[in-house]
Amino acid sequence: MNDSDEPPPAHPGQRVAALTLWARQNLSRLIYVLLGASNRIRLPTPSVLPIAGAVVGLYSGLAAGIFSNLIGVMSGITFSAAELAATLKPQRLRTLMESLSSARWHLEYALVGVPLALGALLLARVIEPGGPRDEVKRRLRLLALLTLGALSLYYPLVGLAAVNAVFGHAHNLPAALPHLPWWLMLLAPTVGGLAVGRLLRDRPETHGHGLPEVVRAVKSGANVVPADRGLLKLIASAITIGSGGSAGREGPIVYGGAAFASSVGRVLGFSRKELSILLACGAGAGISASFNAPIAGAVFAMEIILREFELRVFSPIILASVAGTLVSRGVLDEAPMINRVNYELVSGAEVFAYAGLGIGCGLLAFAFVKLLHGVEHFFHGSMGGRLSPWLGKKPLPVRAALGGLCTGVLVFLSPTVWGSGHDYINLAAAGQLPFLFLVTACVMKLVATSLTIGSGGSGGTFFPAALIGSMAGGAFGTLVHYFFPHATGPSGAYAIVGMGGAVAALTRGPLTGMMMLYELSGSHEIILPLMVTCTIASALCHYLTERTAPKVQSDEDLLVATHVRALMTEVPAVPAGTPLRALTDQLLTSEAGTLPVLDTQGNLYGTVQVEQLREVWRDESMYPLLVASDLARKLPALAPDSDLAHALHVMDHEDVDALPVAPVLGLAPCGLLTRAAVRRFLFAQHTRAHATGDYPITPTEATH
Repeated sequence: MNDSDEPPPAHPGQRVAALTLWARQNLSRLIYVLLGASNRIRLPTPSVLPIAGAVVGLYSGLAAGIFSNLIGVMSGITFSAAELAATLKPQRLRTLMESLSSARWHLEYALVGVPLALGALLLARVIEPGGPRDEVKRRLRLLALLTLGALSLYYPLVGLAAVNAVFGHAHNLPAALPHLPWWLMLLAPTVGGLAVGRLLRDRPETHGHGLPEVVRAVKSGANVVPADRGLLKLIASAITIGSGGSAGREGPIVYGGAAFASSVGRVLGFSRKELSILLACGAGAGISASFNAPIAGAVFAMEIILREFELRVFSPIILASVAGTLVSRGVLDEAPMINRVNYELVSGAEVFAYAGLGIGCGLLAFAFVKLLHGVEHFFHGSMGGRLSPWLGKKPLPVRAALGGLCTGVLVFLSPTVWGSGHDYINLAAAGQLPFLFLVTACVMKLVATSLTIGSGGSGGTFFPAALIGSMAGGAFGTLVHYFFPHATGPSGAYAIVGMGGAVAALTRGPLTGMMMLYELSGSHEIILPLMVTCTIASALCHYLTERTAPKVQSDEDLLVATHVRALMTEVPAVPAGTPLRALTDQLLTSEAGTLPVLDTQGNLYGTVQVEQLREVWRDESMYPLLVASDLARKLPALAPDSDLAHALHVMDHEDVDALPVAPVLGLAPCGLLTRAAVRRFLFAQHTRAHATGDYPITPTEATH
């Protein structure tokens, strides 16, 4: 029997001392057992990915809050320049204190997050180093530090939102805009365009709407969205919108969330598929935070970004959307974007009216796409005549300033042109806007957004499309209700459904349009009209864009039409018995860091990679014991005549970046095809297409 298990002696003094010793020994034994168990922790990726998704969601919500406050600062500078002398008045200071005291601080976030993060840091510290445990320690430490970083940003951001609410950023646009001087309506968008053009002049890779770049990164398999570009796009878009440019908030937030997710995923060592899921988490959480609509954000991530609804992607995306929404409700407004108005389907025949609205939304979205890209080509000098080539020679700041000036002129025709214009959606949903105003707003917002973004401004097209759809729906509903007052609902119902139809048509994501407006409106009765309108609008815009798109080879066409032998590299295969030291020298000097390996019969077996040396290269005692066959991974060999699409499918299935290519009848040397070679091939094809002017345009906010 162990001494620690013996019963304590009968003498009282000795009994206390023995009990103390016994408790200490058993506590030490328990700690030893727990440490041993912790050293067996592996933290498989399926368990880490939802946690990483939630952390990404936190930062997407923070990005939405930072972006909104940046817009508020710019808007406050524009609207309240004349009131700066009054900012320190006692009344304003009392209002500031009231705003800070009523802010949504949510101290429970710190009470939950800080202990969890500190516990993870402690666990990472006590786990013994070595082998796979090093990866566990690194992931625990990084996720814990990211959680603490999110909390350290959250509370100052809540305070900044309270300050902005007092010092002039939270303007009621319909009430404030008429009091803005006419010269400032022209000057502010012009100066904003000039500043954005200067900011992005030397960073052409940051141009674009935000969402197409994220979809392209996921679709290509690169899953790389640099974090510095995300921050730059947020700043540039805040300047554009805050100074009166016509653009949306969602594109930059989606891009920023995906950029953070890309950086975190690569640091955590996720695979390509897991990285794509994490990028979708950042994008979906950005939509959730922007619209206060977590379900719509999750559906958007799966339908638009990933194009799949598999069970394994649900938990990280849902957790990211929830986290992003919780954070945004603290740093933004918890009130819904659309005031809850109860509308319903008045009669079964009204379905035909909503079908007609779907056709109109599809046509409007298609016109928006064509005009947007037409303006882009015009300002880049690709059009005929004299003005377009002249503009193409001007630097980006000048082009963006001219676009801002044109937008400022259009503000005189419709106030919805200014900024995002979201205040007017509620007026349209309540049926408080006249028919002529609705028609004018629809056309002017379409033109102004094309001018702002096409000339070089920064921002998204998702929300402008929603506003265009609400204005068009309100105008359509006014006409329908005028002619059929007893069989149709009021114009406000059509404004809400038109908003969903335009979003579905532009993104070609009917589920996203349905769920977003269903969640924002809070009305169960409106789901049937939404289903009809969103489906028809999305299908029509898809048909028109595909029918009129330039007939160019897509990436899929290029991959199917190109054989493996065109891109493979001929490399000598490594015999199975190659010693470890010689194998290490060959791997370190190889271009791809991967070599084909033969089996003991001389047949192609698989590959060996530099990464596989990580566990053994420091241990000199292993060099005489290991040979190439001990480290090689069995992989299917590609035939030289197989196409690149099949090769990439096999790479994805095996989760590798290189595959061996079998020799033809043993006459040719072995080959190696790498994913990097395929990417260089596609990039070269795209560069050649852009150089000749024959390149595919992005037909919508999302590339399909």
